[in-house]
Amino acid sequence: MEKVLIAFAAALAIGLTALATAWAQSRIGAAGAGTLSEKPELSGTIVILLAIPETMVILGFVVATMILFTTK
Repeated sequence: MEKVLIAFAAALAIGLTALATAWAQSRIGAAGAGTLSEKPELSGTIVILLAIPETMVILGFVVATMILFTTK
């Protein structure tokens, strides 16, 4: 039963951060599309702003691996 709870905690660490990243990128992407129609010179900034939420998934992956490979 302990292994099941550990696996569930790791899945939550990845799943919740992935959902949060998807939500954030959808908002940023919609705003970025509107911005590009008015100011095309800001395309580099929009790409950077879209890449920033990806760090949440990377950190979620790090937490999940720490959960899975921590020994007692």
